[in-house]
Amino acid sequence: MPTHALRVAAAAAAAAALLATSACSDGGGKEKRGKDGAAQGIKKPKWGDCQAPTAAEGGGQVPGKDWQCAVLDVPLDYAEPEGETIPLALIRAKARDKDKRIGSLVFNFGGPGGSGITTLPGAAKEYAALRERYDLVSFDPRGVGRSAPVLCEDDKQLDAYYATDSSPSTPEEEKQFLATSKQYKEACEAKSGKVLPHVGTENAARDLDRIRQALGDEKLYYFGISYGTELGGVYAHLFPKNVGRAVFDAVVDPTKNSEEGALGQAKGFQLALGNFAQDCVNRGDSCQLQGSTAKEIEANIIKLQKELAAKPIPGSGDRLLTDDAATNGIAFALYSKEAWPLLEQGLDEAEGGQGQLLLAMSDALNGRDPKGTYSNIGSANTAISCADSKDRYTLAQTKAKLPEFRAASPVFGDFLGWAMMGCTDWPVAGAWNTPDVSAPGSAPILVIGNTGDPATPYEGARKMVERLGPGVGVELTFKGEGHGAYNSGDPCVQQAVDSYLLDGKVPGTGTVCTASKSPAPTSPV
Repeated sequence: MPTHALRVAAAAAAAAALLATSACSDGGGKEKRGKDGAAQGIKKPKWGDCQAPTAAEGGGQVPGKDWQCAVLDVPLDYAEPEGETIPLALIRAKARDKDKRIGSLVFNFGGPGGSGITTLPGAAKEYAALRERYDLVSFDPRGVGRSAPVLCEDDKQLDAYYATDSSPSTPEEEKQFLATSKQYKEACEAKSGKVLPHVGTENAARDLDRIRQALGDEKLYYFGISYGTELGGVYAHLFPKNVGRAVFDAVVDPTKNSEEGALGQAKGFQLALGNFAQDCVNRGDSCQLQGSTAKEIEANIIKLQKELAAKPIPGSGDRLLTDDAATNGIAFALYSKEAWPLLEQGLDEAEGGQGQLLLAMSDALNGRDPKGTYSNIGSANTAISCADSKDRYTLAQTKAKLPEFRAASPVFGDFLGWAMMGCTDWPVAGAWNTPDVSAPGSAPILVIGNTGDPATPYEGARKMVERLGPGVGVELTFKGEGHGAYNSGDPCVQQAVDSYLLDGKVPGTGTVCTASKSPAPTSPV
């Protein structure tokens, strides 16, 4: 299982799609640079018609006529800037108001491992107001999609990999878990060994600056979501003078190592599950789940997990719904409140012996389409996470931490506790314990924390503000549910963000928006 087992990559968008169909390194530093710290001699990309997304990007249809695509070559190794290059895939939709155009707004939707080429066209309606004055731009980061993708196992092998018990409870299951994990990592090294040392976030941040220059922008205008906030923070640290207007939404806590981050996710998903259960109880007889209190609903979910661990139920075709797949599917639905009806339906069906819907949600989080083809989000997630993090946990260390994870979350604790071993025996060393995001001299960065966010808990926003430094991070709180705030559609959040990105109006530090469809931000608190 990848380091961040509950991946924070465009899961809310995938949840919305499933809802509609059902009825979500080492950077180097020797490159020749100018006075602003930027690389020199960047060629302009040649924009043209887009092709259909590749299998590694998740497949799908050719984007509409508004979209253009291009390729930008960047150094594989920034310590050898004149050496071998790799392609970065870019996509854009040009600003509607050419006379008032500000520049390009570059999106990273998270992961790590999410494809911007597939995500931006599907999510563009949510950012229509910003397109009036910005070209909307995204990209496949290095190691992702069609940008020198990290590849590991084939589709059949990945089906077996995800079917393996990743929260073992017996010595035999532990042995199988370790063997399957080792086999996966050996496949990554065999197929992608050349790029593995170079897919870390610092290199991706240097790529961002090359994208900025290739787009012809003096400053980087940036919208980072989930892992995209970590990438944005590292960029601000490396290139503080090049930051224009930037928004960080669904913020990764830059002060936590991989163990602390996983424990935070366990608490966050447990909180979100409790909110889901309470919402179901509040709806009375319309709730399909058994239980008169949120605790009773949660207890029934734990009972279901235990039953599935003992005997999986039919899923799709000859594939079964295991306890791990069910847990993964539950987590998927918690990324977006819009997917809560799916979760309710999936749990009700699973309690009746049918696991198809929960398995479909688990597949969506793992990047598997209904035809059985996987994108490379899982392998890219592991490769980027392990290129970044120095943490390498032993079996003994992991087992010693499991009681703390179980206390934090009876539902997700085991699942996320065992995921600490995601980088154990990885063939490339990690770059840091935690990323440096200090950015003295940067323009203000709007940092949004969502109190109900399961994957990037609310506290991370304040930690990011503190680490960015005085006068840089500006905190906005959204009292809502789901992963992220702007994509919730809340008019208060959207007004604050749009005013900043379009007009340069920085909200007051401590601004609060509540998911009551409030028309405007409240006063700072």
